[in-house]
Amino acid sequence: MTPTANHRRLRIGIGGIGIESSTFCPHRSTTDDFRRTRGQELLDRYTWTGPDSDLADAVEWVPLLHATALPGGPVEAESYLTLKDELVTRIRAAGPLDGLVYDIHGAMSVIGLTDAEADLTEAVRAALDSAGTPGGAGRPMISAAMDLHGNVSRRFAEPVDLLTAHRLAPHEDAWETRERAARNLVRCLREGVRPHRAWVQIPVLLPGEKTSTRLEPAKSLYASLAEIERLPGILDAALWVGYAWADEPRCRAAAVVTGDDAELAAAEAEKLARRYWDVRRDFVFVGPTGTAEECIERAVSSSARPFLISDSGDNPTAGGAGDLAYMLGKLLENDAVRDGRVTAVHPGITDPVAVAHCFDAGVGAEVTLSVGGKVDANHGGPYELTGTVVALQRATDQKDRAEGGAYDRGVDMAAVRSGGLTVILVERRKPFHTLADFMGPADGGLGIDPRTYDIVAVKIGYLEPELYDMAADWLLALTPGGVDQDLPRLGHHRVERPLYPFDEDAYAYGGGTPDLTPVRLAPLVADVRP
Repeated sequence: MTPTANHRRLRIGIGGIGIESSTFCPHRSTTDDFRRTRGQELLDRYTWTGPDSDLADAVEWVPLLHATALPGGPVEAESYLTLKDELVTRIRAAGPLDGLVYDIHGAMSVIGLTDAEADLTEAVRAALDSAGTPGGAGRPMISAAMDLHGNVSRRFAEPVDLLTAHRLAPHEDAWETRERAARNLVRCLREGVRPHRAWVQIPVLLPGEKTSTRLEPAKSLYASLAEIERLPGILDAALWVGYAWADEPRCRAAAVVTGDDAELAAAEAEKLARRYWDVRRDFVFVGPTGTAEECIERAVSSSARPFLISDSGDNPTAGGAGDLAYMLGKLLENDAVRDGRVTAVHPGITDPVAVAHCFDAGVGAEVTLSVGGKVDANHGGPYELTGTVVALQRATDQKDRAEGGAYDRGVDMAAVRSGGLTVILVERRKPFHTLADFMGPADGGLGIDPRTYDIVAVKIGYLEPELYDMAADWLLALTPGGVDQDLPRLGHHRVERPLYPFDEDAYAYGGGTPDLTPVRLAPLVADVRP
């Protein structure tokens, strides 16, 4: 790598649109679901954009638009176009840029599109190219920071100079990934490097709950990425497991290795892809599993407290509707829970009408509610719940937050107790990942401490760090919903076949392995236009 003679201050934009969208979820995401950040508020999201950063003298960061939403169903076309048009307009209005830190997720689905990220990226690339660079030489560079549960089609990858993704699941390194994308971009611009990219898709599609980096083989696979990028001539290595709950041709695992040594990048990408293919049958669920009934029975009979159960099929942070009352019904079918010998808390069923009824009734009132099953009516419909309102919390008493890219805004919440079960109802889809989600602010809120219950049944897949540390024991319930862990029963029909695990024996003959030869994507030099 030869440093350029031009050491002027770089102008680099920051922006993107991020959401994880299940095409099997009847929920529809709109602009109302997105937190849109601009100006100084956008710059304040990152530590490396501040005046105390070592990059401050080298880069002028240009905030564009960052829009992020809690995972859900596909984005309505009109809402997508509104967000896309604003991002593209802001890029054009920003004037010449040396590059863009492209902060996205990678698993956005939009009604009417088969590859939303590719559509967005082509528009972003065209807008950047039309303005050119401040120095007038070369094309602006795009550096994408992504979730490892995103999808990387060739159409998406071609206009992007640099691609990287999280290396931990749960994503405790989400902010580190964004910083890596930014620093890789600055390095390439300062040193005049136009990187080669070796891209390969792997015909495997697994849910995140089977590919957690807490366990092998994902643990070693993802640990190897840092080793690859330390090789001379390699800048970055990334591995995506893909997004299992969208039925689109691009949905599958992928590997991308980036560097100025094209031969080495291709060789390492192929080795990484082959390693992933070879261990495809070794991936297992991150915890012991069972049906809802089996998990509840085991939790009731256990002495471990609190005992956590993941209601995985309706996980809103994977794209589930969040309004299924399936687990609620199963909990109250259990005699020990129903009569109060065992206590349980089940947070996060979305039902604005039921929440409003609880606020009208007030704390201490007995209510009969039709709970859940309005958005996703395919798995049992509403549940008639009779109980006592024990706590209420207004959205105004909560702070919005955007952690790891997912937007969690304040919502009205109501807690209703029936027998030994406390059900937390929310007026908007909301995850429960931390103690603060249950307990609220220090000066009030729901005040529910999950650690004091025998059983905590959360709409989640693998446990986020605070829940994982809290659990004396836990089980992953294979419940139905828009993010069902049993992929074959969802009914994928648009993914490219053959694809593991749908086609277990597709490569049993004729060599036993698919063609995993990487496509070498040439550097995006000045005279190349998308």
